[in-house]
Amino acid sequence: MTLVAGVDSSTQSCKVVIRDAETGALVREGRARHPEGTEVHPSHWWAALLEALEGAGGLDGVAAVSVGGQQHGMVCLDESGNVVREALLWNDTRSAQAAADLTTELGGPQAWADAVGSVPVASFTVTKLRWLAEHEPANARRTAAVCLPHDWLTWRLAGALASGVPFSRAGWADAPLAPLDALATDRGDASGTGYWSPFTGSYRTDLLKVAFGATPLLPRVLGPTGRAYDGDVLLAPGTGDNMAAALGVGARPGDVVVSLGTSGTAFAVADRPSADPTGAVAGFADATGRFLPLVCTLNAARVLDAAARIAGVGLGELSDLALQAPAGAGGLTLVPYLEGERTPNRPTATGSIHGLTLATATPAHLARAAVEGMLCGLADALDALRTQPERVLMIGGAARSEAVRRIAPTVFGVPVTVPPPAEYVADGAAYQAATLLTTPEWRAEETATYDGEAVPEIRARYARATEHILD
Repeated sequence: MTLVAGVDSSTQSCKVVIRDAETGALVREGRARHPEGTEVHPSHWWAALLEALEGAGGLDGVAAVSVGGQQHGMVCLDESGNVVREALLWNDTRSAQAAADLTTELGGPQAWADAVGSVPVASFTVTKLRWLAEHEPANARRTAAVCLPHDWLTWRLAGALASGVPFSRAGWADAPLAPLDALATDRGDASGTGYWSPFTGSYRTDLLKVAFGATPLLPRVLGPTGRAYDGDVLLAPGTGDNMAAALGVGARPGDVVVSLGTSGTAFAVADRPSADPTGAVAGFADATGRFLPLVCTLNAARVLDAAARIAGVGLGELSDLALQAPAGAGGLTLVPYLEGERTPNRPTATGSIHGLTLATATPAHLARAAVEGMLCGLADALDALRTQPERVLMIGGAARSEAVRRIAPTVFGVPVTVPPPAEYVADGAAYQAATLLTTPEWRAEETATYDGEAVPEIRARYARATEHILD
């Protein structure tokens, strides 16, 4: 049996799956936590990856590896490959003003959409580099190379594999670094930087120079079956987490995927690049050679975590409570901007509750309002994609909630297909690794379809509640 390893290095944790390259059968798996916060030293990702690999039984029998990682972010390296400062993550909003400034400097949102398919927001790497140049000029001057979280982990793996030392958590902890010019990425993750164009398939170093005042070394952009390292164990290009999830769930043209993790995303598989001057839709590429127009919200699964904490219950109990309350939560509406918001672009916004009365002041109504509020943000995302999907697939940690599954069709207004719970980012990375060895024929798992009568008043009240925030 030939094995492949898929890595999901997300905001909160690292997951590793080891699968059979031909059939996709799960052989073993492991996981480890990441530290909290919106800036993290990348060494924590490396330590977590080694712990997760150890938990998954190491690399015995593994012929290829791929890393799916949290998108955007900023990892700066000096000439020796050392990390210059803690990485700013996608959900760090300190570069919001830099995003606004850059948008104006290039001539407005349309100019950015035409250039790179997306309008910069604080998540994008290009805005974080502008922030670094303005606020930490000494660190900016030390920066010889810039990469993304998944690029950095792939590069560290390349160095460890090239060392010839067999995998062990202790043996790889201080593995030698690969040369800087070994940095590699893929078109999917590169399309979230703000300085790579899905229209031309190349970097826009002119935009990088405008933002940063210099053009540091950037990772090579590999094709879908490129190799970041070619040895006894192959390294695939890897990709961003949303692109890997699309691979893992088997998304095809005509599908829209709603992913409910730390962030909430809605993305479609498309044959042509997109450019939305409103900034709502990011015109990403995917990991196959197609494109992945995507809408991202900052607030998804952790909205339910917060509601459960307020109610003093676990997530399972929160789901039960939500299903006890009527559709529309009796008029109680929760605006879930608990960490600011990316779509709409309101990085300093806060959450709010509307329609609180004696009748709705119950844990059940709060639970229902939390689920509906989270889903309303994703319903707006579906509308922004302006597509008539053949299927809406719902994945992610929050999709495991029975309340979320049942309530989603009433908010979205369409049936929702829910694949079985799985680590779809890690699975997609493993699938990409398998393509370096064979033509994978992985069996699709059974899905469940949820339907329900749409309740338009839920979204109408949500729109009224957010109207004052959007002014």
